[in-house]
Amino acid sequence: MRNLDKSSNITSRATKEELPLTVLQMDVDDDKSVNDTIQKIINDNGRIDVVVNNAGYALEGAFEESSIQDGRAQLETNFFGTVRVIKAVLPIMRKQHRGTIVNVSSMGGRVAIPYDSFYHASKFAIEGLSESLQYEIEPLGVKIVLIEPGAVKSDFWKNLKLTDNIEDSPYRPVIQRLSESFEKMSQNATPPEHVAQIILKAVKSDNPDFRKYCRR
Repeated sequence: MRNLDKSSNITSRATKEELPLTVLQMDVDDDKSVNDTIQKIINDNGRIDVVVNNAGYALEGAFEESSIQDGRAQLETNFFGTVRVIKAVLPIMRKQHRGTIVNVSSMGGRVAIPYDSFYHASKFAIEGLSESLQYEIEPLGVKIVLIEPGAVKSDFWKNLKLTDNIEDSPYRPVIQRLSESFEKMSQNATPPEHVAQIILKAVKSDNPDFRKYCRR
């Protein structure tokens, strides 16, 4: 987790269900943080068999009013965060001749809607990276899986980031209607447990589908 102060929910549930869970601090935006955490896992356990790249958020707003800084931050977490983790674990999995990398993309990595341009750019990039990478690593015993959820009932919706000065934007009426649609969408979204089950099935399979769309 990037912020261990928010770990109480997952650690208390793990304790209640007697799950052997260890929570470590890691920020996917930071090279040192990623490399140090992966090295600690190797030091403690000797191997890594599964990685699920799920860190991400959405930047909402008109492209014209999104700064380059906003766009870089979006790509830094959603795309380069995944890249960092893959680069850290791939040498380990290659030497093991075994491992599964799950990249959580989105239906937004295949179909785009307005006012989420940098988010879609990050997810389209994940799709292209994964498609190319599978040909490189599968002969080495390392599998890669793309999970493409639609709307999921999670904190993703609470963590949407808006471009600056959206109140004064000429695009505001349309953005407002889109935000209202997002709110309705989140109320009828797929339960996260459903996505988790699809991921679990993929990592337990000897021959998982490369691409899996998640819906209710």
